[in-house]
Amino acid sequence: MWVSLDGPGVLRPGRPVDTSIVVTHNPTLSFEVGAVVVGSAPDRRQPGTITMQKGGIDMRRAFSEVTDMRQIELILTSANIGRMASVGADGYPYITPVNFVYHQGNIYFHSAPAGQKLDNIARDGRVCFEVDIPLAYLDAAFEPDRRGCKVHQFHHCVVIRGDASVVPDGSLKTAALNALVTKHEGGASLEPVTDDLPAYRACRVVQIRPRSISAKSDLAQNKTPAERLARARYLKQRNAPMDLETVRAMGYDPDSL
Repeated sequence: MWVSLDGPGVLRPGRPVDTSIVVTHNPTLSFEVGAVVVGSAPDRRQPGTITMQKGGIDMRRAFSEVTDMRQIELILTSANIGRMASVGADGYPYITPVNFVYHQGNIYFHSAPAGQKLDNIARDGRVCFEVDIPLAYLDAAFEPDRRGCKVHQFHHCVVIRGDASVVPDGSLKTAALNALVTKHEGGASLEPVTDDLPAYRACRVVQIRPRSISAKSDLAQNKTPAERLARARYLKQRNAPMDLETVRAMGYDPDSL
């Protein structure tokens, strides 16, 4: 069954849906999951305007792929940590976890003025950037007679392939730093970042401009309605961290189960 919307992003409780999810860090947001889509972003981007096109690498588990760029942006704006993979001088991938912000269609993060990731992108700007939001872990106790390989981790994730570069001092660097602080400080009243601050001149800001974007929300969409409902009821009864958030993400109201 499908859940209807009472208004923008508000789920009407009591009716489960097979393909709607709610981003964990903001349980009032909902969106659909659908078929294989890989995105390509235009040069001038604003939130919600990137068009998704067929291309790139098809996702094998297509039933869990997120197809709407606005929905992908919800994941990007809800996660605080991302991981950038750059190409090292020895040819091996080099992965760095970073605090980031998704701002006007691009990824931004700040760093020290020198380091391996900056050396890597100066030599080769091609990078891969990944964000994930772990949800509930479905343990073996759900079905004790099944093998351990049947356990499962629910999650949301986004993978971006793009070009990374250091943003020069100026209005874009200032805007990116202020967007980063606003996101991670959660709306706290702080003095804005300005270009005359010593810390401004001492840091670097890196921009990742997406060439392709893919996303997935793994919420047992390949199971039958009865199987999904059984998982939701198990998670509600277990009530471990992230369990109720996952139940809501699956499209169920825990109070109605």
